Amino acid sequence: MKYDFDEIIDRRNTNALNTDGFRGYIFHAGPEKVFPFKDEEFVRMWVADMEFATPQVICDAIKERVDRRIFGYTMMYGDDYYKAFSRWCRERYDWSFPKEELCFSPGIIPALYQLVEDLIGEGETFVITTPSYGYFLHAAEYNGVPLVCSELIDTDGYFTIDFEDLEQKCADPKVKMLLWCNPHNPTGRIWTEEELRRVAEIVEKNDLWVISDEIHCDLVRSGLRHTPLGKVMPDYPKLITCMSASKTFNMAGLMFSDIIIRDRTERNRFIHRDKIAGMLNPLSIAAHQAAYEKGGEWLEEMKAYLDENFRYVEGFLKERLPEAVFRIPEATYLAWVDLSKCLPDLEDLPGFFANEAGVLLEGGNSLFVGNAEGFVRLNLAMPRSIIETGMERMADAIEKHRSGSGR
Repeated sequence: MKYDFDEIIDRRNTNALNTDGFRGYIFHAGPEKVFPFKDEEFVRMWVADMEFATPQVICDAIKERVDRRIFGYTMMYGDDYYKAFSRWCRERYDWSFPKEELCFSPGIIPALYQLVEDLIGEGETFVITTPSYGYFLHAAEYNGVPLVCSELIDTDGYFTIDFEDLEQKCADPKVKMLLWCNPHNPTGRIWTEEELRRVAEIVEKNDLWVISDEIHCDLVRSGLRHTPLGKVMPDYPKLITCMSASKTFNMAGLMFSDIIIRDRTERNRFIHRDKIAGMLNPLSIAAHQAAYEKGGEWLEEMKAYLDENFRYVEGFLKERLPEAVFRIPEATYLAWVDLSKCLPDLEDLPGFFANEAGVLLEGGNSLFVGNAEGFVRLNLAMPRSIIETGMERMADAIEKHRSGSGR
């Protein structure tokens, strides 16, 4: 490979959530919470950013912008970014959109908070499928909106849509929106065009808004392809698509995302109510444009390395923890693993693995909204040596626990 994905980079003392924020995020605690392991001894397989270096072409673009030496108020005025991003979408998804639909946000999470605020009135609600990314729930809580959940169907680790349940819940007159995740986090499903067409039929039949969070769209297994919901619903006006290069190229801290809003009225309202008044980080623009213009080669090599990481975990689980239920996901760099048969007597899996294995991970209904009991989510976007250490520690802790409980 041209790029070194085995390199281990020390992220301490950079104010990284990954290294410094796990107590608050996972355990809702402060520095007073202690573990049998020192912070630097943990294997961190939790939050969804990578342990891979951001591509050099992106770092060079940031440096080039830094060399201009002034970082004043910045907004998007030219066409260069749109041309780079739209070309990426045409070449990779065979999908395009007009420039006027492109809006910006510091991230998809703040955009969701604002869109729920815009689109859901008093006494109204929206639907998500579960298990679900925790901030889908938080967007509802932030706006004081009750949430309706439709559980996905789990068949030996392969998740599908319960269309009968989804249609029934979307038909409720109080439901005004479907918050969709494509590819799906945490299960890693790439929804097929047939599945997306059935979802589109439900949305159109009930005249719902649909927000499609597609931030994982580039993180697909080699040889697979993402289908934007916008491609399946080319003329539906109440569709909003959320994308970003941040997850793909490990630059979430630069806080930049693309919010593609078809409806002119909502687009104007989104822009008018923007809490940062349309201002953007100049380094973020340079980074994201470089990603779309020059990052393709790095992405393909990273995906190949990531594919091998998934194959390693699959083989490890079959050998050491055969009761674990896991399928290599079609997308994301996250392994969604059912450990309910391995640890049937435990509810707090993140706490168990932090204390007994020195592995930081996420899992369960408290972090993934619902339909997630007994599951853990493992970030595999890191050097294989780290994954090997983490998996060995997890297996040893499970075996020790089961032996101690008389099994």
